Amino acid sequence: MREYELTVLIHPDLEADIEPALKKVREIVASNKGTVKKEDNWGKKRLQYKIGGEEFAVYVYMEIELPAEANAKVQSTLNITDEVLRYLLVSVDEKIRALKEAEDSKESEGETEE
Repeated sequence: MREYELTVLIHPDLEADIEPALKKVREIVASNKGTVKKEDNWGKKRLQYKIGGEEFAVYVYMEIELPAEANAKVQSTLNITDEVLRYLLVSVDEKIRALKEAEDSKESEGETEE
């Protein structure tokens, strides 16, 4: 299993009842033998440019685990999902994650670099 970061831009009209759209994204991941480890709703934000005539979107960030061969299948399914305006699926670099975790542990211990 590989770790990925998935950021999904959900149609702004679904903001009031976003749970069915998020459930659909979670099911896409699960149907490809993946799991959602973390989910963070960043809320409705203005887009830099219109996507499908929309000026806003609801941003949702997820940390997921997927088998390597499921990556393309998840992307192709997200491409045809009506609730999703855009998405970004990137693999997590293990070296950067280890470095970040080391920094976080130093901060929690109260150490600072000078």
